[in-house]
Amino acid sequence: MIYFSNIEERCEKMARYLIDNKTTVRETAKKFGISKSTVHKDITDKLYKINLFLYNEVAKILEVNKKERHLRGGEATKRKYLIEKNADNT
Repeated sequence: MIYFSNIEERCEKMARYLIDNKTTVRETAKKFGISKSTVHKDITDKLYKINLFLYNEVAKILEVNKKERHLRGGEATKRKYLIEKNADNT
């Protein structure tokens, strides 16, 4: 878990990480050792009040992630069944 001196610092660091690495909320939460709910709340509601420029950049990435999530979910399901199929064949 990464510790921050205040909520503003946490929001901005998570936003910068998400922007720089084009990650998802889930990946960002894992990196910072906090819940997905906290990340989402920080980078949407709180960041809007703290740093509007970062908020707008994050919003663009979240929109792309939202449009692509069905593709990522489909790939995860495909991998799961391939692993199970390979396990059954051994």
